[in-house]
Amino acid sequence: QVQLVESGGGLVQAGGSLRLSCAASGRTVGVRSMGWFRQAPGKEREFVAALTWSGDRLYDADSVEGRFTISRDNAKKTTYLQMNSLKPEDTAVYYCAADVGYSSDFRAPNVYDYWGQGTQVTVSS
Repeated sequence: QVQLVESGGGLVQAGGSLRLSCAASGRTVGVRSMGWFRQAPGKEREFVAALTWSGDRLYDADSVEGRFTISRDNAKKTTYLQMNSLKPEDTAVYYCAADVGYSSDFRAPNVYDYWGQGTQVTVSS
């Protein structure tokens, strides 16, 4: 089992920045890829970013590419999502997720095996 705990969410004005953290514990040695997703009220959970088992960084091009950066500190077993130039439409609950396999469709929530509880990000205009 792998446990994931997100932190770093909060209220920020448009144009501001936040850094989300996702701390992993348990059997983390099997984790291959990490992803960030978000879910706004009344909407489906959507892909934000992933750090894949092959070392690639993927982003949702339409919404966050160029503003968000995913990274990982292996020693701390923590994955980060640096969010800059935040917009009101970025408001959502943000979730991190871990994949213990060698998946290829990193944008699909169902390939991830473990999820955190989520952290709220609210961007005011």
